[in-house]
Amino acid sequence: MGFYPLFVELDGRPCVVLGGGVVAERKVLGLLAAGAVVTVVSPALTRGLAALARAGRIAHVMRAYAGGDLAGAALAFAATDDGAINAAVAAEGRARGIWVNAADDPANCDVILPAVVRRGPVTVAIGTGGASPAVARAVREHVERALPAAWASLAEIARDLRRELGARAEQRPSADAWRDALAEALPPLLAGETREDAARRLRERLTACA
Repeated sequence: MGFYPLFVELDGRPCVVLGGGVVAERKVLGLLAAGAVVTVVSPALTRGLAALARAGRIAHVMRAYAGGDLAGAALAFAATDDGAINAAVAAEGRARGIWVNAADDPANCDVILPAVVRRGPVTVAIGTGGASPAVARAVREHVERALPAAWASLAEIARDLRRELGARAEQRPSADAWRDALAEALPPLLAGETREDAARRLRERLTACA
């Protein structure tokens, strides 16, 4: 199988999760974190999913999957432990042009989920093309140890400066200027420099290069 890595904008977009167990709960939490509008189709829910449904954070259809449940969805997840249902969900998804992820069932997946490390706006996704989730997890643990929290601060500072400097065409730094300035900015942040000082130094460096 050939998988193309990409990040998908799901804010405000409808997604469907088939199943109400622990795996389904993990999928739902990830979708909510991305701002998706989530519907769970399952005759039963974990306590966590039931609490989300009571709070109005997800919609709950209290029955097993039925054809048509994917109508209007941007993305669907099959997490039912039932291969026949996974296959039916995948078939409906392909007929409707909707990507489906089926937990632990690569044959019925259009998309697979990477192991993820997050540091604020910085997201590192690790995949093995479905070859070995255990290897992906091991690499994720290695990256978690190697990627300090200072990267989150640096990304947030760079985001704000990019907006600020990008609004003035005459001060728009080149890609090379950004690369060099960020390389200089990281070591002081790692050593405990405040975000305010880091932002000031980075602004001065980029403005001088513009």
